[in-house]
Amino acid sequence: MSPLSGFLAVIVFFTAILVAYLTKQFQNENLNYSSSNQMKNTNTKVKTIEKEKVVAETLNGRFAMLGLIAAVGAYLTTGQIIPGFV
Repeated sequence: MSPLSGFLAVIVFFTAILVAYLTKQFQNENLNYSSSNQMKNTNTKVKTIEKEKVVAETLNGRFAMLGLIAAVGAYLTTGQIIPGFV
């Protein structure tokens, strides 16, 4: 195993741990949101935002940031955005 392969394996391992941690934190945040932050609609013209949409947008943003960090890391380690792809 080359040093680069070992380094990339460590990066993948830490990324998997980070995704697991963020998913657990996201689930806890979702429980807190659903129990304590009930949206009270005082104005009838204001639409309420469904909990699922808030959760989906939060998760989408977190994974987009994770992908950006992965792209920067790949560029810094290999000099290519997608290593091995010409």
